[in-house]
Amino acid sequence: MPISEEVLTPVRAAAQAAADKLATNIVAFDVSEQLAITDVFIIASARNERQVGAVVDGVEEALLKDGVKPVRREGDRENRWVLLDYIDFVVHVQHTEERSLYNLERLWKDCPQIELGIDLPEQPETDPFEDELDNW
Repeated sequence: MPISEEVLTPVRAAAQAAADKLATNIVAFDVSEQLAITDVFIIASARNERQVGAVVDGVEEALLKDGVKPVRREGDRENRWVLLDYIDFVVHVQHTEERSLYNLERLWKDCPQIELGIDLPEQPETDPFEDELDNW
């Protein structure tokens, strides 16, 4: 059974909010046939722990404007892999190292990928704060 528009609307809003905070490699999978606990997994990467936190906060703020609140938030102490559970969908924001190590796409490769239709802002070539830290 296809994912309802009632679920897809906040999924796309979450993906766009992640993109607005410069998350990369944003994908979503329809896991409804494999899992009884949720319908969609969204996965996004961030370059460092601060950006992971910013992406998570951006997703939460964007969805709160639409009255959608997570029932659970995990992993925000270390900001290496933060999970936001919205029951119908789960947002995974991972540091690029965790994303590479755990490779969730490989685990869910048999699930249909959801077209998100998000506008991606231009990504900086490097971390703008890297040079400042080197010169500090």
